[in-house]
Amino acid sequence: MSGNCWGRAFQVTTFGESHGPALGVIVDGCPPGVALSEDLVQRDLDRRRPGQGPASTTRSEEDEVEILSGLFEGRTTGTPIGMIIRNKDHQSSAYDALKDLFRPGHADLTYFLKYGVRDHRGGGRASGRETAARVAAGAAARAVLRGVGVSVKSGVIRVGDVEAIERDFEEAERNPLRCPDAEAAERMLELVMECARSGDTVGGVVEIVATGVPAGLGEPVFGKLDADLAGALMGIGAVKGVEIGDGFAAASRKGSENSDPLEKGGGGHVASRRNFAGGVLGGISTGEPIIARIAVKPTPSIASEQDTVTKMGAATKVQVKGRHDPCICPRIAPVAEAMALITLCDHLLRQRGQTGKAGPLGELG
Repeated sequence: MSGNCWGRAFQVTTFGESHGPALGVIVDGCPPGVALSEDLVQRDLDRRRPGQGPASTTRSEEDEVEILSGLFEGRTTGTPIGMIIRNKDHQSSAYDALKDLFRPGHADLTYFLKYGVRDHRGGGRASGRETAARVAAGAAARAVLRGVGVSVKSGVIRVGDVEAIERDFEEAERNPLRCPDAEAAERMLELVMECARSGDTVGGVVEIVATGVPAGLGEPVFGKLDADLAGALMGIGAVKGVEIGDGFAAASRKGSENSDPLEKGGGGHVASRRNFAGGVLGGISTGEPIIARIAVKPTPSIASEQDTVTKMGAATKVQVKGRHDPCICPRIAPVAEAMALITLCDHLLRQRGQTGKAGPLGELG
């Protein structure tokens, strides 16, 4: 598997650069007969699209998707789904001054050390713009998972030191911070605007919740569901940490405090009285909601002058121009959803291929 692909049974390959003619994705392994359309994909892309409110970059892209293959009469055919999103508002001249130096906090240096060449215009493949292709693929995964009752939602639960208390994911779609707490969203926006006025940026935390996930997805050793989710989410630019369930909070508890007590419900269903594990035990889904959180660093492109070096190693200063998000969290939330959707869809199809069922095989007596 190359560094541009994700998944085994449901495989996603993205291509394109921030300032190239287009971004695109090939989705291979999608089952036939799934209802899918450009309108359905566009709904998810519109949630990630730049230029939405004061917390976003002013780059104005329509992010209009074109499905090139894999559909017939509104249904998937089982063949590769090809989708393309054209770049229309890239202003490459804003990056001319960066051609021979490296931006602190970006992948400029590491890309150059790895390949010996880099696209300085907006970061090339390392740009957050690449994630539009992932969101398109995530929409296809969402269509598959909808058929088995799986839903994935997300929200920004922290920006800087402002934290959300409520978890109303419908509210997250109504405010520019994509926060599931209306009162916290107002304070988050004030902080973001304060940073923007001072030429700075701010990071935060995004929470992803998947409900309706059947028990039994994942593997007990390699290919654990939580490990693959963590890898998918860490693969998003600007993400510096992932936790499943209570994650790092578990490190401060005793075993008697942290384990999720189990009880048998009706119909042989087993439920936990709480969900500290975040819906995964031993790498396999429990049937409880899967909860993940990602730590998102501040956008490293800031107006303030920073120390750096040129490609020849000479010390210099850089002041990054261009159009950048003062807080990237609201636009990362739909991307995190997409990566969770892709990973869950992949594991669902792997479970179906291995056992013939998309859910648990074991039953309680």
